[in-house]
Amino acid sequence: MPSTPAPGGLCADVHTIETSAGAVELTVRAHDRTRPFLLLHGGGGVASMAGFAGLLAERTRSRVLLPTHPGFGGTPKADGLTGVGALAQAYVALLDRLDLADVTVIGNSFGGWLAAEIALLDSPRVSGAVLIDAIGIEVEGHPQADIRGLSLPEIQRLSFHDPSKAPRPPAAGTPGPSPDVQALVGYAGPAMADPTLAGRLGRMTIPMHVVWGESDRIVTPDYGKAFAAAIPGATFTLLPRTGHLPQVESPEELLGTLLDLGDR
Repeated sequence: MPSTPAPGGLCADVHTIETSAGAVELTVRAHDRTRPFLLLHGGGGVASMAGFAGLLAERTRSRVLLPTHPGFGGTPKADGLTGVGALAQAYVALLDRLDLADVTVIGNSFGGWLAAEIALLDSPRVSGAVLIDAIGIEVEGHPQADIRGLSLPEIQRLSFHDPSKAPRPPAAGTPGPSPDVQALVGYAGPAMADPTLAGRLGRMTIPMHVVWGESDRIVTPDYGKAFAAAIPGATFTLLPRTGHLPQVESPEELLGTLLDLGDR
């Protein structure tokens, strides 16, 4: 299990997990303290969760795991790892490998879909999940925005209440879809949804919280309300002045919401 330096003074451990998709390498940064959280990033890559991971660990004194999904950030991806369900199985196997219990899974966007799939696997190691502006279901009259072919400024206008809060992109890039976008489509498909997911959400058995930015134009609040309505007993919270990436745009408000939910 080799360790490599990661931003913020952390080490990134590489775990090789045997799954039905073959041997899967998972690169995981860890803020190692007490109660465990598993944070799952969306199409923006691990950088879109890194700041919030540090905030969550510092304020709650918790153990926070922040993996990079295989194929994102230049990490290797097993040939058999072709869908969200297979990736969810790899993360449950990771929790088994680390012998963790009472894990809360928190996912944003694609990571929210992935968190839902992990919850549906009924692992005794997972005690709850938080879905933040998740994608993955089909909602009549409220389709997801198709970001393929859009420029970065156009995507930022859909993603942020205040686009000036969007992270600056790298100074140089290559033409065409980024490797992270290609990795995302490899898991989620061009439609970025699973027509069976909404129906399967009805058999959730653990506490689920759905958190949404009121200014999200990638997947609107009405889409989010439909997501929550599909999950028995789910709590829905709308964050004001926030778009698709609350952990980037309004991290303090998101943290406050998570702490409030934990006290209920």
